[in-house]
Amino acid sequence: MADCNKTLQELYQFLDGQLTDGDRAHIAHHLDECSPCLEAFDFEAELRAVIRNRCTDTVPESLRQRIAQAIEAEG
Repeated sequence: MADCNKTLQELYQFLDGQLTDGDRAHIAHHLDECSPCLEAFDFEAELRAVIRNRCTDTVPESLRQRIAQAIEAEG
């Protein structure tokens, strides 16, 4: 159970590639052997993929300029 808690706590860092090679290997090994944690991993990975693929709206250039001007005015 302790491995599950640690794995789930570090899942986002694992998905973001922010762990050491050793920690990544430990979590990957745990995911290979623990189907509940693997399901959580699969869900989070799929959710990130959907967000990455579907949230691709572009901001109009006029809005970018207004934001840049507002930031410049504050600085």
